[in-house]
Amino acid sequence: MINPFEILETINMIDRENLDIRTITMGISLKDCTDPDVDRACDKIYSKITTYAKDLVKVGEDIEKQFGIPIINKRISLTPVATVIDALENPDTTKCLKIAKTLDKAAKAVGVNFIGGYSALVHKGFTKGERVLIESIPTVLSNTDIVCSSVNVGSTRAGINMDAVALMGKIIKEAAEMTKDNGGFACAKLVVFCNAVEDNPFMAGAFHGEGEGDAVINVGVSGPGVVKCALEKVKGAPFDVVAETIKNTAFKITRMGQLVASEASKRLGVPFGIVDLSLAPTPAVGDSVAYILEEMGLEKCGTHGTTAALALLNDAVKKGGVMASSHVGGLSGAFIPVSEDAGMIAAAKEGALSIEKLEAMTCVCSVGLDMIVVPGDTTADTISCIIADEAAIGMVNSKTTAVRIIPAPNTDVGDEVDFGGLLGTGPVMPLRKYSGSEFVARGGRIPAPLQSLKN
Repeated sequence: MINPFEILETINMIDRENLDIRTITMGISLKDCTDPDVDRACDKIYSKITTYAKDLVKVGEDIEKQFGIPIINKRISLTPVATVIDALENPDTTKCLKIAKTLDKAAKAVGVNFIGGYSALVHKGFTKGERVLIESIPTVLSNTDIVCSSVNVGSTRAGINMDAVALMGKIIKEAAEMTKDNGGFACAKLVVFCNAVEDNPFMAGAFHGEGEGDAVINVGVSGPGVVKCALEKVKGAPFDVVAETIKNTAFKITRMGQLVASEASKRLGVPFGIVDLSLAPTPAVGDSVAYILEEMGLEKCGTHGTTAALALLNDAVKKGGVMASSHVGGLSGAFIPVSEDAGMIAAAKEGALSIEKLEAMTCVCSVGLDMIVVPGDTTADTISCIIADEAAIGMVNSKTTAVRIIPAPNTDVGDEVDFGGLLGTGPVMPLRKYSGSEFVARGGRIPAPLQSLKN
């Protein structure tokens, strides 16, 4: 049982250091909503979402008022919708769009910010429904407002499905083109994973796992500004002290998340799942992971030493969180989305941060290449190669990696694309000019590494 007085120490963090609960996410299973008839399936889906999540936003707002803790987003994640598509009679893009619009309508009816789970897990192969769902993604994301999508193309156990990787490069290009008047915004709602986790509350990659119950409450906490302020007090101290300071700060933040999750679970009558302690930045100055790394002594994020600093940060956050709650899950660590982090934006503009350096950083962070804007003439094959590189890092290191990349139409290196809100402003970053088309065209599956043989 958590005593509310345990969070008194965080009041200053909330008032002055941008600490918040980034999201309360309700996971909902759609397993019992399958039907051969698309209209009946849509009716079941709408009814279930609006029944389970009808009080989600109100409960979040009530907790905010009672404890004085900002809760920025209220969201819904669903079991991968590909399961519903598979059950349809003669599934096609038109039926997929009908289901997606039902998700959009239901999410708006209950007042959440985003709904995730328009997803497919194809790390070893495709079902017919999964392929149709993937092919419908550009149409779906350009014709809905708050639906988010994800596709898992690899895992340590299965290897990398290069046919899926090749397809996703084309899908991302098509999604960007269909929303060209908005900077390719559809791509900001699409994540390609390797080793996707089933209890991730953060969009755009959230989905409710097949191994989860009928419904669950997950909470995502964020506090880059709090960690930076804590490190300002130990300026010049050795790394042992830096790590301990981050651990202690992460402990306090996680206790606050546990309180909110427990309260939301109790009031909604839905089991508490996990607290995801991910340092998820925002474009606000002072709420940046890059600034934490610079506080450790780097002149600019992206310079030599950045990967080591990020490794220390990620590890210390996880250790502090695990001590605070027995239900830490999701991704829990540090996110490095370029357009959503004021320090990352500045580093990219000044040329200190490159795609290659970001890729190295993803070896030790929580996710991967996130909210990267690239020139509009970037080919689908190049995007597929970037996905393959990132999936390989995840596969070999037994960790989650992801790519959320936006080939913003009619842009070139040096331009900026403003997505608004938490998605921020993305500077268009340069890529290597050489082609990987023949590599992508091989298809098949990159075999699982030796690490997969753990039994």
